[in-house]
Amino acid sequence: MVLPAGDRPGADATQALGALWDYRVYARRWVFLLVLSLLSFSNATLWLSFAPVADMIAHHFLLSTEQINWLSRVYLVASIPSGVVAIWVLDSVGLRWATIVCAWLNFAGSVFRTLPFMVGGIQDPFAFLMGGQSLCALAQTLVVFSPAKLAALWFPEHQRATANMIGTMSNPLGILVANLLSPALVKKEEDIPMMLGIYIIPAGITCLLATACLLESVPPTPPSARAIHSTSEKFLDGLKLEFIGLCGALFIVFGVLGALVLSLYVDRTKLFTEAVKIGFCLTSVVCVAFALVSQLQGQTLALAAICSLLGLFGFAVAPVAMELAVECSFPVGEGAAAGLIFVLGQAEGVLIMVLLTALTVRRAEPSVSTCQDGQGPLDWQVSMLLMAGLCTLFSCFLVLFFHTPYRRLQAEASASCSIQEDMSPATMDREPHPAATP
Repeated sequence: MVLPAGDRPGADATQALGALWDYRVYARRWVFLLVLSLLSFSNATLWLSFAPVADMIAHHFLLSTEQINWLSRVYLVASIPSGVVAIWVLDSVGLRWATIVCAWLNFAGSVFRTLPFMVGGIQDPFAFLMGGQSLCALAQTLVVFSPAKLAALWFPEHQRATANMIGTMSNPLGILVANLLSPALVKKEEDIPMMLGIYIIPAGITCLLATACLLESVPPTPPSARAIHSTSEKFLDGLKLEFIGLCGALFIVFGVLGALVLSLYVDRTKLFTEAVKIGFCLTSVVCVAFALVSQLQGQTLALAAICSLLGLFGFAVAPVAMELAVECSFPVGEGAAAGLIFVLGQAEGVLIMVLLTALTVRRAEPSVSTCQDGQGPLDWQVSMLLMAGLCTLFSCFLVLFFHTPYRRLQAEASASCSIQEDMSPATMDREPHPAATP
């Protein structure tokens, strides 16, 4: 095909046009997705494998419940520094080596947890349990960040969302399996080694597949035009260029930190309702600030600070709100209560996003930002004000009308009192002696 001289593209356009004719997809992209999905699944099962049988683990190793809880919390703590490192690794080392390193960390952590059973005479089993969980925790951020990168590099446009969904949803699937499998495997303390050994199997298989089957980070020929430009900027330059990514990172980091601190506080005080109400009110204030400041120019630092506060207050409330839902819905099962909250929250999020997007319009006046497609940017002023208004309205409704007893705590307290009464000396003295029974 020969174009007229006036219509011939420049060098960059010619390169892109040539690449357009050479686009190709490879069947081994599904192998890469399988490995990444299995890795995400295995890492999630290792994360919460102890939680459903915490009482037996604590009794067997003579540990406190707080120590057992830290075997799960270490994932949250490790995600703060390792999340930043994971971004750099994916952009600098490449997807293949990032996945292989992640698979070996995950496998090593799963094996390290079993050493108290494999090696006799260990004085501090908690150190080995925490060490293994820490290695798995370091792998988590790479697991969570990789599906989007894999979809962009290996899959065509009409398969990217599906590939990202498969890789991402493998993680909550692993959480679900861990919550079902651990109680099913551990009926008595002697079953704990078997449980730990079973969780090694998917970690080992994934490690073997990652090492043997992943041969390259990118395909020889890109699957789409977007894949040509999917190579990221250098880490620090990328953070400066993609300000929205920096705001998202700040939101997550401060959110995880806030969730950790608030969860520890609520565990000690049991002030579920107060923590949720205050958290929602602070989130509403920050949301109003975001709606106003986002309309101003040159407020980069202010927006970054607001996103950090939004994560600190809003994201941190989520786990406490889940616990509050379980408390007020008892004796409904924990999974049913938390699952219903999650599903309703997702449905509400979809409706609100559709509504907010529908209210946007193209800016008529010149703007400091320009979209890549050459069109004017969207004006989100009405949408942001509506979001702030809805957040404030829901927070006021929660504060004024939500009052609930902690039914699960009350049931546990009643059961504890009954056991103490049954074991009291006065009760035992009233029981007839076997020898005195006719």
